[in-house]
Amino acid sequence: MSYDCLKLENQLCFPLYAASHLITKKYKPLLDQIDLTYTQYITMMVMWEKKKVNVKELGEALFLDSGTLTPLLKRLEAKGLIERKRSKKDERSLNVTITDAGLALEEQAKNIPNQLGACVNINDEEADELYRLLYKILGKEGVEPSFESEE
Repeated sequence: MSYDCLKLENQLCFPLYAASHLITKKYKPLLDQIDLTYTQYITMMVMWEKKKVNVKELGEALFLDSGTLTPLLKRLEAKGLIERKRSKKDERSLNVTITDAGLALEEQAKNIPNQLGACVNINDEEADELYRLLYKILGKEGVEPSFESEE
């Protein structure tokens, strides 16, 4: 029986893990400037786009469970960037709404994707293909990215 399947170099999971770790590390100095962690940043990205969303939808969009999302949202609320309120229609549902301070933070964050893109050694076509493949792994096929630099 061959044990080649157990070699680190033969694992798809390892370069995915290592690349994810590297990208997150590259985000840190950029996100420190706006006082957000990476998970807070991706949460705010959804909030900048949606303005109001329920916690269940937010968790699905971010691939985060409620055990991770609840303390994250509490910290963002403590920073004044979002508000959490129970739905009037369904008390079990918790809605998250972006605040004016959260909206203002978008202006400070708008250059982060391009700054990070400059640190990654792949071109726009490679980035598009990687994006499609990763979302295919996540079961979200059909999402069409565009990583072309904004002028």
